[in-house]
Amino acid sequence: MANIQQIAQKAGVSVATVSRVLNNATSVTQKTRSKVESAIKELNYEPSMLGRNLRKSESRLMLVLLPSISNPFYNEIINGIQNTAISNNYNILLCETDSKPERENIYFNMVKNKLADGIISMDPTVNMQKLNELAENHPVILCSEYEEGGCIPYVTIDSELAAYQAVKHLIKLGNEKIALITSDEKFLYARLRRAGYERALKEFHLPIREEWIYHTKELEFQNGVQAMRILLQLEEKPTAVFAVSDTLAIGALKALNGGLKLPHPIAVVGIDNISFSNMTNPTLTTISQPMYKMGLLAAEMLMDRMKGKKVESMILDHELIIRESTMG
Repeated sequence: MANIQQIAQKAGVSVATVSRVLNNATSVTQKTRSKVESAIKELNYEPSMLGRNLRKSESRLMLVLLPSISNPFYNEIINGIQNTAISNNYNILLCETDSKPERENIYFNMVKNKLADGIISMDPTVNMQKLNELAENHPVILCSEYEEGGCIPYVTIDSELAAYQAVKHLIKLGNEKIALITSDEKFLYARLRRAGYERALKEFHLPIREEWIYHTKELEFQNGVQAMRILLQLEEKPTAVFAVSDTLAIGALKALNGGLKLPHPIAVVGIDNISFSNMTNPTLTTISQPMYKMGLLAAEMLMDRMKGKKVESMILDHELIIRESTMG
């Protein structure tokens, strides 16, 4: 492959002149520029993006932090981020933290050392104190999970309202005994979705019973199976279940399909509208988040922050998708 010295020799100019042409400097005459461009084309020269980016002190790389790549919730968000990044000549690096601080530190140091230009964090387990410290001097955007009253701009949905509408749908179908499958309430989304669940029950003067609220450690399918099995062992069984994620709700449906004879069908609602929610038996009623759009906007917001622009947080609309799991 040709190098910059060969281009200069072919065009009959100095290496510095070739460099100025490559960097679109205005101090080069059109005649000289044409000679250099002809030599580049003839020798099939491709400039080193790494070298150019180092000179400009940018990497053209966005880091995307998430706790687990296996969670299907993140797929469409990642697509939105990636398509937006690539169309703006950025690359993305998916950074699975596995909720480990030592991994976080590696990724934060990449930004501090200019190996990456900024971070989009979708990780509810991330150390917010360290992320806030990083955000004081480097571009950071939160996506989906965010910090109440925090300083880092975010894009998300109104989780409390989404949960309220999901539970209200179950109540309007005639359900008065509604269980909640939720995750660890150290996470904001879990607290907000529980608040929405409780708001709907209070509005319709229905009991909030602790034995009908099941906390899982993770949002894995198997946790939903286990939660539903335990709820089915109760003397007074719920007639409906709201789960704070589709993966938990799909696990609950699996447990209900386990052949146990029930005195009545149990309605199930999830939240997220992941791709699998339309493939379950029965298909899952859920709250749809505009995940692709969230990713797209998060990438645009990060690029704006990289340019030093002020960025406002955004709360996007959600939608109740009614399917077979609440049709009796």
